[in-house]
Amino acid sequence: MLLAIGWAPRSAGGPPAAAPPLPAGVAVRPVGEGGIAVVADADPAAAARVAVDAVVALVRQGGRRIGVGAAPASDDDAAVLLGARRALAAATRRPARLAVRGTDPAAAADAQAVLTALAVVLARRSPAAWAAADLVAAGATRAAVAARLGVSRQAVAQRLAAGLWDLEQELRPTAVRLLSRAAG
Repeated sequence: MLLAIGWAPRSAGGPPAAAPPLPAGVAVRPVGEGGIAVVADADPAAAARVAVDAVVALVRQGGRRIGVGAAPASDDDAAVLLGARRALAAATRRPARLAVRGTDPAAAADAQAVLTALAVVLARRSPAAWAAADLVAAGATRAAVAARLGVSRQAVAQRLAAGLWDLEQELRPTAVRLLSRAAG
């Protein structure tokens, strides 16, 4: 399966939108004012997981449009690149400036809805909630997070709740499944 994630500044003529640190397994190519990252993996779930992680990294950095293209694996990545470019163009008119195009249009629309919801959740997360979420995502217990941040366990729980950590954990695997289906 191939997935391409394109990004550009939110508005035309904005500053170039350099890539943030993206997950391993992503080949990044600069394109115009933005770039495109290609994920190729024989395992659709693994490719989709990396793509969702890349989208999360782009959303977290903020200030850009994001387009995701999904297609079956082939010797030529033209179909997935075209899908990403079309999605990037469509992202201009979408909430959270994110769009998905794929071989299966219905699954791509579903993936787009879930990724948009995830993007909205993440874009509203405070720095304090990000700090707690990053440590929990890295495997730390809530008690260890509290000690590391110098706050109470209750404060960690409040930060995770305010940052909608549990909702993110529900949306990510759903987005992975839907992106896998979008490739056809």
